[in-house]
Amino acid sequence: MENKDINQYSFEEYIKTRDSYSDFEDNKFLQKVVKHYVKEEWELISNIMKALSKNTSHHFRHISDEIAKRENHPSIQHFDAYNRRIDKIVRPQQLFNMEKEIFSERLFSKDTSAWEQMLKRFMFHHNGEAGIMCPVACTDGLVDLLKTYKDELNDELQHILHHCTEGIDGDFGIGAQFMTEIQGGSNIPANVLKAIPRGDDYQLYGTKFFCSAIHADYAVVTAKVDQTDHIATFIVPSWSDQSKTKRNNFVINRLKWKLGTSELPSAEITYDGAKAYQIGSLEKGVAIAVGIVLTKSRLDIGSASSAFMIRTVREALQYSQFREVFGKKINAFPLAAGQLEEIEQTAKRTTSALFKIYDAYFCLQQNQENSEYANKLKFQVRELILLQKIKASKDTVNTIRTAISLFGGNGVIEDFSSIPRLFRDAMVNELWEGPRNVLLTQIHRDMKNASSWYKPKDFITDLLSGCEQSIIDQFTEELEKSLTYNLAADPNRTTIQQAKDWERFCDDLFFVYQDQAFKEVGDAPII
Repeated sequence: MENKDINQYSFEEYIKTRDSYSDFEDNKFLQKVVKHYVKEEWELISNIMKALSKNTSHHFRHISDEIAKRENHPSIQHFDAYNRRIDKIVRPQQLFNMEKEIFSERLFSKDTSAWEQMLKRFMFHHNGEAGIMCPVACTDGLVDLLKTYKDELNDELQHILHHCTEGIDGDFGIGAQFMTEIQGGSNIPANVLKAIPRGDDYQLYGTKFFCSAIHADYAVVTAKVDQTDHIATFIVPSWSDQSKTKRNNFVINRLKWKLGTSELPSAEITYDGAKAYQIGSLEKGVAIAVGIVLTKSRLDIGSASSAFMIRTVREALQYSQFREVFGKKINAFPLAAGQLEEIEQTAKRTTSALFKIYDAYFCLQQNQENSEYANKLKFQVRELILLQKIKASKDTVNTIRTAISLFGGNGVIEDFSSIPRLFRDAMVNELWEGPRNVLLTQIHRDMKNASSWYKPKDFITDLLSGCEQSIIDQFTEELEKSLTYNLAADPNRTTIQQAKDWERFCDDLFFVYQDQAFKEVGDAPII
């Protein structure tokens, strides 16, 4: 008897539908959000995004999936054949090629508008971190830091800024940020890495415990200035020569084995006299690092969260229209239909708020006057970025988890879809640039300190503009009550409940902000 598989079931219809989709051109909701905010730039931006989406939706997607395979993850070669210490980061050639193509989009050039920069990165985020997007975010922070102090830059820093923004002979500089030490990540004031003055520059001595994008050309590094209590911010080149063969007096101890963003080489390093350029006020290094560099990274996490959700929800919707179980399509069951509706609305709310926050951020960048309005806008944007970071990153994990369940067993198969990889990357994004508890505490401290000049009622009224007065009154009352809490007090039943109430308040507040942003844009289909 002929041994033949009689089951002819095929996923071809779903695969064709999923893989032929253009992340921009076929997403009517995303187009509507973009058009709402870019306004007169719409025609130009639309054409650029349609062209770019052909790459991000297909070419870059295939590369991202290939380099995500375990055998293609980065590794390190500590010594060459002659026992010379080289600490060479080994990455797939496909990743090098994609990295070059992405940075060649001139993401930080003066000739690329703010919205174009943001949207290009948003499209790249659809493919996960992919060993690329952390360096992009870090380069953004490095560039912003250099631009902030552009009138104070020496020749070396001017060169670095030009390399990262306009490129040199087609090569674009890549940035990183090394702040974490073994005694604490978010606790930058506890840094003990030593910076010793040597003429106009400094030399660094000591270890950084977690350094992502270790392959980058330059890093923003925080260190304690010798013989002082000051934590300063430095720009540290990775190489001592233009051929990139001699490191700037540091060794890479090992690469980190992470839950997600596995394509990105993260490492522990030890500096032994690395040349470093101090930037900004010596006494305000922590504020510079957090206020400029980490702010840009936190914004980028909001963008990644939105893109991860939009793509995951789209694929879940397509799968639910294709897959038949117990005689019906998945989306024909009320429980599944309700879950699909919930994750789609979460993705749309998150995306709407993301663009509204970027719009306010760009407005702030253009308005540098020292007025009451400008100061209040600056405070709003600061708190919105923090609120978005903690809520959007958490919602992304929950949204992708729900989507995985809608795929059934196929949802956890790594080569069936990219969704498991996006889930792991999203888990990492919850911790990047400050975990939830740290940022909730920071928001509480900020609002308490600002309450003397920015009354809680005024802050809530400005933040929730367009909402019903009863909603504004409710949040005002809760905020005024919450600002009496001491979140640093010893834990007991009262303080623990107050901390829980504050966490719920922040989630609820940002949910309403997102919902209002969504209403302002209006709905449209993702598929």
